[in-house]
Amino acid sequence: MLSWVFIFLIIALISAVLGFGGIAGAAAGIAKIIFYLFVMLLVLSLVFNLFKSKRSNQR
Repeated sequence: MLSWVFIFLIIALISAVLGFGGIAGAAAGIAKIIFYLFVMLLVLSLVFNLFKSKRSNQR
């Protein structure tokens, strides 16, 4: 999923250099949304694995 962030970031940078402001803004917005989604899923995964390891240690 993080690779999608870099793809949209590159699209935004190329679009901005070529003068396509609307496309650059949209691609940057999509990259930002996907990045925050990636970070949120990472945090959730870490929390669930922490609880899973605590639960397995109690048995």
